[in-house]
Amino acid sequence: MVHQQIRTEHHVDLNTIAAIVPARRRDDLAALGATAAPLAGGSWLFSEPQNHLTSLVDLMAFGWPSLTVTETGLEVASTCTLAELAAMPDDRGWPAHPLFFQCCTALLGSFKVWNVATVGGNICASLPAGPMTSLFSSLDATALIWRADGTDERIPVASFVTGNGTNVLRQGDVLRSLEVPHSSLRARTAYRKIALSPLGRSGAVIVGRLDADGAFTLTVSGATVHPEQLSYPSLPDAQQLTSDVERIETWFTDPHGAADWRRAVSAQLGREILAELSAPGAFLATGSEVVR
Repeated sequence: MVHQQIRTEHHVDLNTIAAIVPARRRDDLAALGATAAPLAGGSWLFSEPQNHLTSLVDLMAFGWPSLTVTETGLEVASTCTLAELAAMPDDRGWPAHPLFFQCCTALLGSFKVWNVATVGGNICASLPAGPMTSLFSSLDATALIWRADGTDERIPVASFVTGNGTNVLRQGDVLRSLEVPHSSLRARTAYRKIALSPLGRSGAVIVGRLDADGAFTLTVSGATVHPEQLSYPSLPDAQQLTSDVERIETWFTDPHGAADWRRAVSAQLGREILAELSAPGAFLATGSEVVR
């Protein structure tokens, strides 16, 4: 009911919309096109004029389960809200469980936004500071895409975003779900976020993951135009990690941070994560936020 109330409240802003089509079967997605956009939470869609649109296709009508534990891991529907994801119970003892809430807190938005904004919408917006892109990239999740031609395609979430506001979706395609493997859920994780102001958009979101077999992955996002991942068969030394972070070439400058600042703080936060995950038995329970 919350979704409907908020969408109705803001619908007056989209005065070119003549119809909202509820999608209950995959065939209903055929209505998508240049003038028809998919609608889930609508937190971005209703935030600015969409004068090119004449209709919306409501994905919430599918009624997809938000969170489903499978034999291979966790399936998260693209229509799952951030509020639902953040409140996911820790009843399976997954060491990576705290990371879900931590990444949700990287979103610049109130509790009202949390109850409307969806995982898929955040990823499909493909902004550098998209916290759901950070989360699912760092957990080596796979994105299930329903292509407009009726085929399915699975790609790593880390490859889904291709640039600042761009991704692999084509007209008529829909992001169906995200699939997180058990190996990532059982990994130890460490999280860092930095912003120029206490309530500002993230300047960098850095996540480290230490798998059960000792492999280490550092995911740099927010500071780069798309997620960058550094993978090692075992924990690297701090000098090597710093050098590898500094060699990343996709840093960018905007009002939320300069490229050279983002590179420097990402290297520092990467070293903090390395130290945390190198400590015997260390476990991140609540995460850390840094404001400079």
